[in-house]
Amino acid sequence: MFQVKSRDKESKARTGVLKTAHGDIPTPIFMPVGTAGTVKGILQRDLAEDIDAKIILGNTYHLFLRPGTDILKSVGGLHKFMAWERPILTDSGGYQVFSLNEIRKISEEGALFRSHIDGSKHLFTPENTIDIQRIIGADIMMVFDECTPYPCDYKYARKSLLLTHRWLDRAIIRFKDSEPLWGYDQMLFPIVQGSTFEDLRKESAENAAACNMAGIAIGGLSVGEPAEEMYRIIEVVNEILPEDKPRYLMGVGTPANILEAIERGVDMFDCVMPTRNGRNGMIFTWDGIINIRNKKWTDDFTPLDPFSASVVSRTYSKAYLRHLIISGEILGAQIASIHNLAFYLYLVSVARKKIEEGDYSKWKNAIIKKLSGRL
Repeated sequence: MFQVKSRDKESKARTGVLKTAHGDIPTPIFMPVGTAGTVKGILQRDLAEDIDAKIILGNTYHLFLRPGTDILKSVGGLHKFMAWERPILTDSGGYQVFSLNEIRKISEEGALFRSHIDGSKHLFTPENTIDIQRIIGADIMMVFDECTPYPCDYKYARKSLLLTHRWLDRAIIRFKDSEPLWGYDQMLFPIVQGSTFEDLRKESAENAAACNMAGIAIGGLSVGEPAEEMYRIIEVVNEILPEDKPRYLMGVGTPANILEAIERGVDMFDCVMPTRNGRNGMIFTWDGIINIRNKKWTDDFTPLDPFSASVVSRTYSKAYLRHLIISGEILGAQIASIHNLAFYLYLVSVARKKIEEGDYSKWKNAIIKKLSGRL
């Protein structure tokens, strides 16, 4: 169940609460990516206490291959397996199968692919990806779809969209004909596709809205298209998607991307950027983006962020983190990841506050250039 709580005066931005079996999620929200049952290098304790992640992601493709559904079924689902008591969302694996380009084949039945781990053959269908996510026990499940590359021609995008719609119909039938395994309700989100073609996006948004599921995801963006194209498509789609359902923009993005999308009415986000880029030395701050490998930080003993709610961000200096990253120490990747995720979570919490106060757009316009600058 989703409830809109407040709206910005000058934009489509809104706050809300999404209620799940494992807790309430305030929106707009950023969701750390825990692909294989772990947000890389971060203890669940730190996710909950220092970062205060309200929900994390798992991935059907990766969890299916390893540890496998037999293990997850025997333990009682992913929450128990990874000792995480808060909500989990699972991607159906559509994007991962799409990215396997050279070792997969798409048909009406589903997607036949070879494992990137051992080369073994597997078939994902709209039905068995629902079954797998039932076993995983995600609070929010995604339908299996085909994610088109960018750029692609109109003919291919339309053919792919119609296939995604037929797969959606089959997924919903399986969802309605099956029951949760672990004693709590699960939600299913359709995914809007259609590349950057306005008429296809409208058609897909109308189709997804008509399904009357608990929420709707917007997929197939942040795959190489210019940011302005992404923002244009979000506006087109959100004019159609129902007001009383949460809107999840998949795989996005930078702090600027998130703030722009919130202004256009998006509620939920995920991206590997804060952790993946953090491990390589990119640090997000309120003053801009830091490449911690640069020599200028060698003797900067100020905290990563003295105003952060994160103990890690307030405790460790830029100089110390640079030393760890340059030295290849695992602790460096861990500190950077925790800091960046705490920054992202704090960013959306401030966004919620500004929406409640009614001056989100003014705040966003004042801060967005600074957040995107390089220090």
